[in-house]
Amino acid sequence: MYFAAAALAVLSGLFYAAGHHELGSFGADMCRYGSTFCENPFYVLVGAGLAAVWGTFVSVR
Repeated sequence: MYFAAAALAVLSGLFYAAGHHELGSFGADMCRYGSTFCENPFYVLVGAGLAAVWGTFVSVR
């Protein structure tokens, strides 16, 4: 689950950069298909946090 949290955190950064037009044509394609996430990358970051918390609860030994 930590892998999913890390992947979502990276995606949040990519959506943030794409939303600020820092990725060129790749960012334009990202924002065309995921415009909500380009406008609010915080949504993906919250998902990353929830995945990390869930991973913590699941990995209790």
